[in-house]
Order: sequence, then C-alpha cells, then structure tokens
Amino acid sequence: MKKTVLVPIADGTEEIEAVCMIDTLRRAEADVTVASVKTDTLIKASRGVKILADALLTDLTDKTYNLIALPGGMPGASHLAQSNALIRMLKDQKEAGRLYAAICAAPAVVFDPNGLIQGLNVTCFPAMQDQIKSAHFIDEGVVIDRICITGQGPGFALPFALVLVEQLFGRPKRDRIAHDMLLS
Repeated sequence: MKKTVLVPIADGTEEIEAVCMIDTLRRAEADVTVASVKTDTLIKASRGVKILADALLTDLTDKTYNLIALPGGMPGASHLAQSNALIRMLKDQKEAGRLYAAICAAPAVVFDPNGLIQGLNVTCFPAMQDQIKSAHFIDEGVVIDRICITGQGPGFALPFALVLVEQLFGRPKRDRIAHDMLLS
C-alpha cells in the first residue's frame, strides 16, 4: 500500500525544507501532495522561489495521510498556523496516532500553540526555542518523540527528510535513498 504524505506550504515557506522533504519522500515512492493554504496554488517562498502546489488545502480536508509534514520559514510558519483547516487536520492526525512532523519555525509557531507537542521532546530553529512552552526543547538536528518528528532548520533539511522516510518505510529504504543521494 502506497504511503501518503501531505506537505502544506504558504507564502514565506522555507524552500529548502519544503523541497528537500518533497523530493526525498518522492524518491522513496511516497505519494506526496503539496497543498497551499492560500486560495491560490502558487506561493512565493522565503527566498523568492515560486512553488506551485498540487492542490489547495481546503480541497483536501476530508483525506487522511500517513504523514503530515510542515516546512518552516517565516512568515510561512505563521501562515500555516493561521489555517484553521490545517490545524484541524493536524489535531485529527495526532488523535488518530498517525505521523506528523515540522521543521524550523513550525514546531514553535504551529505545533506548540495548538497543543500538538505538549509534554514531548522536540526541537526547532534554536532562536525560537523560547517559544516552546508546552514541550521540552532538545538541541539536536532531528528529534523523534512517538509519532512527532521535529527538525531544527535548513541545514538539517536532508537528515530530517531521511528520518521521515525511515519512519514511513523503515531503515533499509532510508539507507538506500541516502546512498543514492550520496549521503552515506
């Protein structure tokens, strides 16, 4: 059975994080849907790169995914946090015991204020660690606590993406993808 992944994006999304996740998960043969939280599928990322989403998030709220993975970046993470549809999907994801992940600003700006990481060990962009109020900040590149995966930022985008592959498909596939990408 194909593993499904939702990657929500918004204006100001950190493009390295978004594209690393999308590309790496697709290399692993995950069925990745990139969804804009705007009313348009074209977003302008944090460094001016334009990304065309596959769909609008509001058209996908009745679907379930094996993983919902958020890129960070500012103000991208703030735009994701303002999407009531995304927050509802994330809460449903957590309640159902399915994987959810965020990197960079997104754990602090999206997950923490919405009760998605309460009591968990997490990481985020180090300058935002003081915004983590309900969880325990760990100063590591990638942190896994149960079904929640968090990453620090752009420099950890590929290791973070590979951890997502491992959580979905297991260590052998992660190692194969890393090897094919010349990372091992």
